[in-house]
Amino acid sequence: MTIEVWAPRAERVRLRRPGYDDIDLIAGDAGWWAADVALAAGDEYGFVLSDGDGDGDAASDAVRPDPRSRRQPRGVHDLSAWDDPASFPWTDGAWPGRALAGGLIYELHIGTFTPEGTFAAAIDKLAYLVDLGVTHVELLPVNGFNGTHNWGYDGVLWYTVQEEYGGPEGYRRFVDAAHAAGLAVIQDVVYNHLGPSGNYLPEFGPYLRDGHANTWGSSIDLDQRAVRDHIVGNALMWLRDMHVDGLRLDAVHALHESAESPVHILAELSARVDALAAELGRPLTLIAESDLNDPIMITARDAGGYGIHAQWVDDWHHAVHVALTGETAGYYADFADPAALPKTWRGGFFHDGTFSSFRGRDWGRPVSADTPAWQFVEFAQDHDQIGNRAAGDRLSQSLSADRLAVAAVLTMTAPGTPMLFMGEEWGASTPWQFFTSHPEPELAEAVRVGRRAEFAEMGWGESLVPDPNDPATFERSKLDWSEATEGAHARLLALYRDLARLRRERPALSDSDRSGHEAEAAGDSRWTLRRGSATVYVNLSPEEWTVTLPEGREVWLSTDDRGDAAGADAESFSLAADAAVVVGPHGPRG
Repeated sequence: MTIEVWAPRAERVRLRRPGYDDIDLIAGDAGWWAADVALAAGDEYGFVLSDGDGDGDAASDAVRPDPRSRRQPRGVHDLSAWDDPASFPWTDGAWPGRALAGGLIYELHIGTFTPEGTFAAAIDKLAYLVDLGVTHVELLPVNGFNGTHNWGYDGVLWYTVQEEYGGPEGYRRFVDAAHAAGLAVIQDVVYNHLGPSGNYLPEFGPYLRDGHANTWGSSIDLDQRAVRDHIVGNALMWLRDMHVDGLRLDAVHALHESAESPVHILAELSARVDALAAELGRPLTLIAESDLNDPIMITARDAGGYGIHAQWVDDWHHAVHVALTGETAGYYADFADPAALPKTWRGGFFHDGTFSSFRGRDWGRPVSADTPAWQFVEFAQDHDQIGNRAAGDRLSQSLSADRLAVAAVLTMTAPGTPMLFMGEEWGASTPWQFFTSHPEPELAEAVRVGRRAEFAEMGWGESLVPDPNDPATFERSKLDWSEATEGAHARLLALYRDLARLRRERPALSDSDRSGHEAEAAGDSRWTLRRGSATVYVNLSPEEWTVTLPEGREVWLSTDDRGDAAGADAESFSLAADAAVVVGPHGPRG
């Protein structure tokens, strides 16, 4: 086989394997080096880079892992191991794939989803997800990072799968099992930065843009053709070799390229993914996380857009969060407007060219009325909105059971594609905190000090902000599955299951035609939200609210009938014409 590496900054590149003589790679065009070598599955190897002025003592040179390594058995600082995805005995040949429209996404982190924190343990929970009504499982990043546990967004070897989770073999087993259960898999990928430890790519070539940085470090140099190929190739690897059904693209607003670029990287990526979908004969989905509130993300390429299939909508989260909690600090301030919830229900974005007090300027662009609602992924909780709070507290740690039931209804009847964060469906009491496992003491200390300083500016005392590198922070963030069968947790879980069933059975709850989406504030902390023939009445005030239903309508579900969150299976019941219905108060927040 021919092994290749892009290393324009080297004048000599050697392949090193334990027990063998080094092999010199031959320089090719545009900084590429190649050599023919026989590698079997599990064979370890690495690259030695030099400027050509050394004394020839190969043993004295540092060995670096393959930038496109598929496996790192002993971590990101050590040798790579050859992995052959074609050797896996897939059983999903008849898998037709799953379109996102009409779906329900479940976001999870492999390391904290189960006590074991592995793909194998997560496989045992797939039947539970099917019973819940989930259609798409979204995994937080699993690519190689330094340490044993991490959120995943500090990865440095994008083509690998973290060994502690089960490595590439465990990953393939998980995807194969998910497909057997009827579940699509979406993989969260990070193309906007590289982690702080184990990043040797700049020694090979200009992967990073000098003088350009984003929130997380140096920006990726998208003006380099090889770097763009590194990204596109990685995306196709997950979808083709790992049989994944979609990718969630992290923080695409941090992807910067020069104005001279003929095609935006996202448009290039979506074109290649659409071509692969046609080749494979099954749907493949790209979902962008974007802070820009710009519909260019999901506008078709032939209409001047990037052709991404869907995008996360933080504005929906903000509107729901403020309505439920009353928090109005920071970026929540503008969403104290009673019109925020109706506006995001109707159009997806709250800031669609309006002034954002948090940013200090006008923000966003309006969404076309013919944009299908399913292209917006909407949620009341996610890993960022929980984990980036000082204590990583969930809604369940501050809201009453009644309000958690309202959160469930808002999430599951949202006009877009709903997404749940693991444990949300039973009101998990465990937090989800920011955790790391940096082996370097100086890096661990810098992260600890930086995070506590960030929250000190908001009035949080140092003792209230968990140390990210303390193993207890990671352990606290693991789900306690025993809760799901107990008391109010079980009743809330029953509500989510009933709501998922209603979404499947009632076409109005999956209708993506925005022309039928109407909403308005009906008084203090009261809203009327409509999707065609379906109407949702939300009462977060301390007083009862009497509404009159139009003729021929029936009640499909009421949280008032469920005690402190949920109860018996939801049953629709008919009412006489112009019948009055009382929507109970859900005023208390805690």
